[in-house]
Amino acid sequence: MKLTEREESLLEELHEWSQSFFSYETKGWENLYDKWVEQAFSLLPESVQMQFFEKLDSSLFHLNSLLRGTKMQNDASARILDAAKAIDEQVQSFADIKKMPVGQLTFLAEQQASRHRIYSFIQGGMTGTGKAVFLMSDFLASIVINLRAVQLIAMSFGNNVQSPAALLETIKVLNVAMMPNRMKLFGWEDLMQDLQKEDTQFYFDGHDRITDQTWIDEPLKEVLKIALISSMSKLKTSNIPILSMSIGASLNYQSTRKITHFAIKFYQYKYLLEKSEGYK
Repeated sequence: MKLTEREESLLEELHEWSQSFFSYETKGWENLYDKWVEQAFSLLPESVQMQFFEKLDSSLFHLNSLLRGTKMQNDASARILDAAKAIDEQVQSFADIKKMPVGQLTFLAEQQASRHRIYSFIQGGMTGTGKAVFLMSDFLASIVINLRAVQLIAMSFGNNVQSPAALLETIKVLNVAMMPNRMKLFGWEDLMQDLQKEDTQFYFDGHDRITDQTWIDEPLKEVLKIALISSMSKLKTSNIPILSMSIGASLNYQSTRKITHFAIKFYQYKYLLEKSEGYK
């Protein structure tokens, strides 16, 4: 199907945006950090490394599956459909959403992104109080919020996330969105290859590997964040740790903002490729 002038312009913008991954210049300290991580992992037997990442992949997949079946997720799906109907009277079912213009789909996705940035801001503020229960649950809570955000952004572009392949895709989108900038080109190329596969081929080819050593960045950042919040939470104004709460809220908000921004760009790209080239 032929793209409109606006869609062609957007596709060109997305091409330019994705090229920034390939032109990124790695800094000296990043090279040193990558070598340090590689050396640290080389001390572990290869079988242990494989087991670790297989369990991490499996945990993410099952968590994503659980989120898909919750009442909260079903209610969000209904809200997306209601919002689409309010924009376009011709939309009668979820399958009709994909027939809407990309600008309207982006509007639906931005609504979901904004909502989850607020959730992340609030959750980060709670972590910033320095209470043990919030500090210990911060990483898992952040993953849940961001996974759910990616799922709902995918749904806003008319993607059915009920299939194993679609669930796997949302995990891979989250994974690439969380990658450091110097690694994103590898993740982006992988996502582009997936777009050209059939659902069954995508599932069986992609299921053997999602996460890798780049995921270690996130736990390390989490440790540093928790350490910073723990030290700052002792500084209180009117018995409220305003500074540490601000740090927690800001860091979590920025993380979700980065992830949702990437997810919207990817699903715009996917929508335009499917429309213009008949993928899948």
